[in-house]
Amino acid sequence: MTPSRRAELTGIYRDGLLRDVLPFWLRHGWDREHGGIITGVDRDGTVIETDKAIWFQGRAAWTYLTAYLTVERRLEWLELAESCLEFIRRHGYGPGGKLYFTVTREGRPLRMRRYAYSECFAAIAFAAHARATGDARSAADAQRAWATYLHHAYMPGAIAPKTDPATRPMQGLAPRMITIVTAQELRAHLGEVREGGASCTEWIDRAIGEIEGTFLKPDLQALLEIAGPHGELLDHFDGRQLNPGHAIEAAWFILHEAKHRGRDPRLIRLGCTILDWMWARGWDQEHGGILYHVDVLGRPLQEYWHDMKFWWPHNETIIATLLAGELTGDAKYEAWHRQVHDWSYAHFPDPEHGEWYGYLHRDGSVSSRLKGGTWKGPFHLPRMQWYCWQLLAAAG
Repeated sequence: MTPSRRAELTGIYRDGLLRDVLPFWLRHGWDREHGGIITGVDRDGTVIETDKAIWFQGRAAWTYLTAYLTVERRLEWLELAESCLEFIRRHGYGPGGKLYFTVTREGRPLRMRRYAYSECFAAIAFAAHARATGDARSAADAQRAWATYLHHAYMPGAIAPKTDPATRPMQGLAPRMITIVTAQELRAHLGEVREGGASCTEWIDRAIGEIEGTFLKPDLQALLEIAGPHGELLDHFDGRQLNPGHAIEAAWFILHEAKHRGRDPRLIRLGCTILDWMWARGWDQEHGGILYHVDVLGRPLQEYWHDMKFWWPHNETIIATLLAGELTGDAKYEAWHRQVHDWSYAHFPDPEHGEWYGYLHRDGSVSSRLKGGTWKGPFHLPRMQWYCWQLLAAAG
């Protein structure tokens, strides 16, 4: 990568984070009356939905605490994060200590999902807060959330199965990849804390081993989202459906771990293999951008949004290609990074009101003017901007 391109990208990521995305959510999302963050906003930031996703309380808190810890100790970043964490403490926990998925603006419960991903984002946010402030209560809350997640993700029967396991047992990629990144964040902020009989690094090793052994399919050159109990392909809609952006996100988690371990060559090969295969399947050769879903056998998909372009797979692919290039020096990753970066920045950003649109049609035209909702808020985009800025700055 040329010095001029590196400088250009550094400015894009840094300024997009500090001058656009973080200020956007401070202005429009922070609920100063009831606490926490509202993410259901229109193009210009007008609030159009006041129900709150609990996982976004953790996601937003982590985003602003990460900026607070690594960029500048701005009081408003800390205050927003603490507002989100206190909202979780007051309103997030349901019976048995599991976190709700959505609540009303005031915090009355609405929905409890089968999954326990809200716990992961609470864990990394509380851990970052503990590091930022020395608050022992936050450290304890982080470990509590981590323990709850591990119980639900790995304890047989803790989560109601999606299908009858007597008829069609299956297992998913998602819990493994979220285990990796959650454990990485906990290790960074709290050290090698132990839960479920293992340290953070031991959980990372287990999750990477299961991804490689169960979901990675050399014969198909794909990373499956769902597999049978022994890793077999389930020849049904769910089993054949791939999510290239999700798999590429897993790839950069593995590459990040490789970097943490002194550029571990085995993990670099594994992460790059996943990236290579899923780029080949996901990049839209006709219109550009990352397709949301593809069928591993090339058959039709049943989801009508399969060929849309969502913001977050592009965020993850921007990170993965940049990180792969930095770790390997392979020029193809720089070329891929240029492709996905340039396509994304030509289609997703809103030059008038700021932030990114979340949902585009296949040709890159805007499908919805929403800037946030239950699924979109200050996480994937600012994480990409922050991570890429820090990576470029460190390498430059």
